[in-house]
Amino acid sequence: MSEMEQKPEGTRPPTEQSKIQQDATPGLFAPAPEERSSGMPLAVWLTAGAAVLVVVVALLLFGRHKAPAITGVQPLDAYATSLPLSQLQMSESTSLSGGKSTFIDGHITNNGSSTVTEVMVQVLFRNEEQMPPGLETLPMMLVRTHEPYVDTQTVNSNPLKPGDDREFRLIFESIPANWNMQMPEVHIIAVQKK
Repeated sequence: MSEMEQKPEGTRPPTEQSKIQQDATPGLFAPAPEERSSGMPLAVWLTAGAAVLVVVVALLLFGRHKAPAITGVQPLDAYATSLPLSQLQMSESTSLSGGKSTFIDGHITNNGSSTVTEVMVQVLFRNEEQMPPGLETLPMMLVRTHEPYVDTQTVNSNPLKPGDDREFRLIFESIPANWNMQMPEVHIIAVQKK
C-alpha cells in the first residue's frame, strides 16, 4: 500500500504554504519567545539597592551617637557672665493623671556682643543631708506665649541677639526627694553663639 492509500479520507498531503504556517506558529511545548524589556537592567537595580542599604546602615550607626551623659557639677561657660539670669520663681502643676511638674521661670539678658543660639543649664537641687546635690541638665526654653497656656520654644528658634531680654521656663518632671525646698542654683554650662 502506498502512502496515499494509508491516509484516511479527507486528509491531504501538506502543501508548501501549510508547512510555512506550521513552522511560523509556535507549538504547545515550544519555548516562549524572548521578551525585550524597556526597563533598567538588573545590575542597575542591584547597585541602587546596595547604595540605599549603605546609606541606611550609615544613618543608623552615626545617628545613634549620643552626647555623653553629664555627671557632676560642670563649670560655667565663658559667655555665662554675659547672660545674667533674674526674677527666678518656682511653681508647680499637677496633671489630671496625678503627675506633678515643677517649673523655674525667669529672665535671661544677653549683655554680650554675640547672638546666642543655644543655652544649656545645670540646675542644682541642694539638700540638708550633706550629700551631693541632685543635678538636672537641660536646654533652656524661652517663653513664646502665655495664652491660653505657657508655650515654650528652643533658643535656636528665636536666638538671643545682643541686648535682648527674654522670659524662660525650665520644666522638671521629677525632683530629688531630699531637696531642701530652697530655690535651686541655675548655672549656664554651655552656650552656642553665631
